[in-house]
Amino acid sequence: MKAAPFDYLLAHDLDEALSHLEQYGGDAKLIAGGQSLVPMMAMRLARPEWLVDINRLQSLKRIDILADQVHVGAGVRQRDIEFHVQIQTSLPLVKQALQWVGHQQTRNRGTVGGSLVYADPSSELPLTALLLGATLHIESKTEGSRQVEALDFFLGPMFTSVGDTDCLTGIDFPIWRGQGIGCAFEETAIRRGDFAMASAACQLQLDGSQRIVRASFGLGGMDGTPRIFPDLTAHLLGHTLGQVDLNALAHAAVALCEPGGDMHASAQYRRHLAQVLLPRVIQQAHQNALTAVNA
Repeated sequence: MKAAPFDYLLAHDLDEALSHLEQYGGDAKLIAGGQSLVPMMAMRLARPEWLVDINRLQSLKRIDILADQVHVGAGVRQRDIEFHVQIQTSLPLVKQALQWVGHQQTRNRGTVGGSLVYADPSSELPLTALLLGATLHIESKTEGSRQVEALDFFLGPMFTSVGDTDCLTGIDFPIWRGQGIGCAFEETAIRRGDFAMASAACQLQLDGSQRIVRASFGLGGMDGTPRIFPDLTAHLLGHTLGQVDLNALAHAAVALCEPGGDMHASAQYRRHLAQVLLPRVIQQAHQNALTAVNA
């Protein structure tokens, strides 16, 4: 299929883009990378009457490495993050997650903000933003600027707190500081680059006695939004990995999810995948943390 007819508007600055959104409301869509929107238009799942091109907005393409966080503009290409040397050090989980996002060609064009706004439950960056506790910056013509925590940003399948007249402008990813930090991201798909049937991610920190002093883990593709489990991290904190029943922990996490079924995987199979992937990423994150401690 081909997209339904639409009109094209090129925004030269953020204020102009917001003005177009204010004028056309739900009939307009912002486009930057187009790796989520264009396929939806081709299948006529999305039929905007106006496309507002924000590719020339340099204010959305900043990457700022600060003392306790990394600010990533919503228009930053995924490829630019993937190969940013300081990102690899400050946000290793983001680096790992990006390696699972589509293919090289899609990462060349796809933006960080676009992936978050379209919020596919199986998408890698929404899970990573949630797990790291990112803060998202949103602007509109009438309401001005506001900040939304990742926990409040993802509202449902492909549904976020970004309204029809809003533009996501940037994301603040907190940096974990200190020694003994490790992370891991893994997923299972029909083919590498396809949407994940299930994914899992973990980041944790060890002290000098190899006890886990900080941890966050989550699952993607297992519910209407990515899921993290802050209450279950209590089973990890203060313990060495050998003292934790990871299979029981994974079972408890999966029990809190409500996966759907489709032609690629049943809900039961997704549960099975998550129960395999979650212990695996916790173990891998732990091993990476040990390597960091001994480095």
